Amino acid sequence: MSRTSRLPSSLLRAAACTGIAALTLTACGSGSGSGSASTGSGDVKVGLITKTDTNPFFVKMKEGAEKTAKAEGVQLMTAAGKFDGDNAGQVTAIENMVAAGVKGILITPSDSKAIVPAIEKAKAKGVLVIALDTPTEPQGAVDALFATDNLKAGELIGEYAKAAMKGKTAKIAALDLAPGVSVGVQRHNGFLKGFGATDKDVACAQDTGGDQSKGQTAMENCLQKEPGINVVYTINEPAALGAYTALKAKGREKDVLIVSVDGGCTGTKAVKDGKIAATSQQYPLKMAAEGVKAVVTYAKDGKKASGYTDTGVTLITDKAQDGVASKDTAYGLDNCWG
Repeated sequence: MSRTSRLPSSLLRAAACTGIAALTLTACGSGSGSGSASTGSGDVKVGLITKTDTNPFFVKMKEGAEKTAKAEGVQLMTAAGKFDGDNAGQVTAIENMVAAGVKGILITPSDSKAIVPAIEKAKAKGVLVIALDTPTEPQGAVDALFATDNLKAGELIGEYAKAAMKGKTAKIAALDLAPGVSVGVQRHNGFLKGFGATDKDVACAQDTGGDQSKGQTAMENCLQKEPGINVVYTINEPAALGAYTALKAKGREKDVLIVSVDGGCTGTKAVKDGKIAATSQQYPLKMAAEGVKAVVTYAKDGKKASGYTDTGVTLITDKAQDGVASKDTAYGLDNCWG
């Protein structure tokens, strides 16, 4: 897949160290964790803070922000947590960016509640704050949210699974994210809504953290609990591929329907290869691009973005079902990430 051109990481770190005194020495060192780097030129500074800098979803998000910042003639500062859940790292990044004079910050919150005080301090200093992908709790803690409608993403794969079962009795396994995480809750609830089911209809539910190896273990546990499982909902495609591995080991990969959410390139290829029946594709590049444009508008005329902007979701499958709108994997691979 295409990638936007970048300066070598050593030059990025040098630029950050010499040009932004507010950043810590750690931020200018290894380039990982909550450290920040800046790219582009111009008087307007835009900050992007992601959960991590290694997840392909956030790599694509950063590419979208970099490309748009260059097109708009603004400077982009970027930072990320050391791991998914690193709230302290994100708080430090917000503080550094505010001190460096950013006009707006785009953030994918690792902890939707714990990050709110830091966001409120930034807003109090006139910084526009927009959440990408993951809403804060409460959602109104930020000025605006640009994200996938995760409830709709879940509904799409739920509707698809229901249609694909063609009236067969479903024994459902739900391979979820983690308790209380809004993205995971919305996708789970959306799947059940689309399928016309409730949690009482789920034969086995396991948390995976969205991790492939944990997805495999979760599926193994579910098969022990209920060997007749024939529908598997997964929070994302790594968990889905873990489930597929476990099912294949039992010789069940052909008779169990797996559906998922994300639309990364690896996951979309797994749909093409028949490992996953369908996935709901989301668009991180668009989230970041629209976010940067919103900060530029705020810098130019003081108009703040507000409310929720749905950045779209598409059901991807090569086995279309009547009554369920979808596109094939050719489309999915043209629009995937990672």
